[in-house]
Amino acid sequence: MRVPIHVVEARRDKLAALIERHHYLPIRELCRHLDVSEATARRDLAELAKKNKVKRTHGGALAEFNERFPSFRERQASNSRSKARVARKALGFLKAGGTYFLDSGTTIFAMAEAFCAAPLSPLTIVTSNIPVGELLSSIPELNVYLTAGQILGRQSVLLGDTARRSLEFWSFDMAFLSAEAANQDGIWNSQDSIVQQQLVAVRRSIHTVYCLDSSKIGGTAPFLLKKWPDVDFLLTDAPAEKLAKAGLHSRLVEILSCNPDVPLPDITSPTRPAFPVHYL
Repeated sequence: MRVPIHVVEARRDKLAALIERHHYLPIRELCRHLDVSEATARRDLAELAKKNKVKRTHGGALAEFNERFPSFRERQASNSRSKARVARKALGFLKAGGTYFLDSGTTIFAMAEAFCAAPLSPLTIVTSNIPVGELLSSIPELNVYLTAGQILGRQSVLLGDTARRSLEFWSFDMAFLSAEAANQDGIWNSQDSIVQQQLVAVRRSIHTVYCLDSSKIGGTAPFLLKKWPDVDFLLTDAPAEKLAKAGLHSRLVEILSCNPDVPLPDITSPTRPAFPVHYL
């Protein structure tokens, strides 16, 4: 039976709104949200693309809004000194022989830059951050791996179902994650696809450090990544008064200072557990 045109148009409006809100969604996620077949979702995407309401990519879609979202390079220039302070401090957690996950944010790229100035080896680094992989790949005795996944060029990141599944191959001593915001309710990020990927990295890691420059403290974003009881460490250069104003204190989460004179906690990682490996 032919579906009435007003029902089709309403579904397509919902689809356009979903993409604008999430910025990126794999085709499977679109089908789940709309309760339609993949063929129907692809037809709807094609019609929306004809009307310039979305831009299509292989396996998913990007709204025009995503084209206006600051690119990796644009974000890299924002609060660069603050990010560098957080990055330098984070290096103190690295230990020779360890295996670490480096996230997709620009603060994590600053960490890779700082690492190049004082490299430590041998190490194994896994990242979804394309510039991080490129930067670190030339360092001797450093084993660098990129996740699988769909390339989002402007964000310089690998995302999607395949990227998440590829992380299931690994067991990490520590994951270094970025985020868009932190407030008294928890840590937040801008895209659901990034959050889902980060949750896999957390699950595969013994410890997790959330690396946020001071501009991220007290804000919010669309998607909750973690509530504070589930957070190991928050590493930030935010001053005490800004943390207090945001409702963040030592009883809520262990907050690590970027002051070079304040030592990091001495973490002696147990032998990495043999996490189950899920093949692609």
